[in-house]
Amino acid sequence: MEARITKLVEISDVYYTVFWSRLQKADRYEIITKVPSVAGIFELYFQDKHKQLNLFHIAKAWYGGLRTALRKATDPELEEDKTKKDILENYDTYYRYTVIPSYADMSDILYFFAATYRPHTHQVVASGRYENIFVNEVSEDKIVTVD
Repeated sequence: MEARITKLVEISDVYYTVFWSRLQKADRYEIITKVPSVAGIFELYFQDKHKQLNLFHIAKAWYGGLRTALRKATDPELEEDKTKKDILENYDTYYRYTVIPSYADMSDILYFFAATYRPHTHQVVASGRYENIFVNEVSEDKIVTVD
């Protein structure tokens, strides 16, 4: 399955489908050789002592692309945030990404995720083009729908 998005606009609403890449263990050499150097969004997870995956970071990659952003975000030596650095140093981390060539679409999708995952603390701004944003997530393992 190709990591990409599709988009359907109906008057003032937009419906995105996000096709995620496979979840991969964060390894600098794998990232350098397998992640494309194009714009998109990525998620980082850590595996806790109960073998559960926990989302701890989601971000967009525009300048430099996904490869550069993921490489930096998964390296504890480059991480400045103490909490994230601690996670990177002490847990197995995993990533997945999707390619999004439009900065405005990337902003809308990231806004939706921020409002969904952290509704009281997010500071992401949507593009302002649509009244309502809906996202359906598709991964190789399962389909996850969040409205």
